[in-house]
Amino acid sequence: MTGGRGRWLGDRLDAQAFLNPKNVAKAVFHPAWIPPGVDPTVESLKRARIICGTVTAVGVYSFVQGGFAFDEMLENVLTASLVLLVITPLTVGVMLLVWRRRAGHLRRMRTPLTNSLVLLLIFIGSVAVTVTNWQMLKGFGFLVGVLSFFGGLWLTVFVGAGAVYVSGNFFGTAVVHRCLPPLLAMVTTWLVAIPDLVTGDLHGLSLTLGIVFILGAPVTVTAIALLEMRRLRRHHGIRLGDHPATLPVPGSVPPPPSYPPSGNPYAAAGQQPPSGNPYAPGPRTPPSAPTGNPYAAGRQAASYPPAGNPYTSGH
Repeated sequence: MTGGRGRWLGDRLDAQAFLNPKNVAKAVFHPAWIPPGVDPTVESLKRARIICGTVTAVGVYSFVQGGFAFDEMLENVLTASLVLLVITPLTVGVMLLVWRRRAGHLRRMRTPLTNSLVLLLIFIGSVAVTVTNWQMLKGFGFLVGVLSFFGGLWLTVFVGAGAVYVSGNFFGTAVVHRCLPPLLAMVTTWLVAIPDLVTGDLHGLSLTLGIVFILGAPVTVTAIALLEMRRLRRHHGIRLGDHPATLPVPGSVPPPPSYPPSGNPYAAAGQQPPSGNPYAPGPRTPPSAPTGNPYAAGRQAASYPPAGNPYTSGH
């Protein structure tokens, strides 16, 4: 678990940057305290999850009956935002109770949780302003209507780009626990889709086609989120039920030991093994050849076999 107060904006903003709503969205909805990605595979799964989550929030069936229904899309986006406002704190609260039973301390999470809540409120407020602007556009005069139209376009791009960033880290909850974003994505997509099935509101589609379109995105998001959590568990040792304070830092896995091991495995602790070749001969004087003639007179070499009778008595 990381995070701190630090600075908020991920990128510096100047007057020229405000002309591009994507730059503003990146600076606001991807703050500097958001942790970097774990590995490329998790990031790819995250992008796929973002696409499926966007399909759920917008509503695929908006494009089926009679073309693109802009008003219905606005209603779906606003509904999804209200679901986020309720379900995100509730889900995180349930996980806090689980972690508290296992470790018992949650004080270090106060700052990252506060930052995540602020990011959630900023996004939902932006969505509410954008939807309200488009819904009230017809009641404005010409001049105000033109300004409201271009302002609505800017806000739409800003919210759309921001949705991509907050869907990846799910309002910065990855700072608290890496498994929170996929968990929240699963819960949110199901809560957005299930009411249509419960109420039977299939928006003019047949039963089979309605079920396919309504449940297709949540099922896909769930499958991708489970793969993401499986990757985090198997390759990084990060499990959803583990307290964030006990989790390993991604990328901090120690390297495997070198083979063969260096040094003397039988040496006592703190004792340095002797240097050099242990099988080399010690310092000694090399043998020298005897001087003189070994066959000279005065030297009587032993004769073999010995002379005389070996069975005779000593006298």
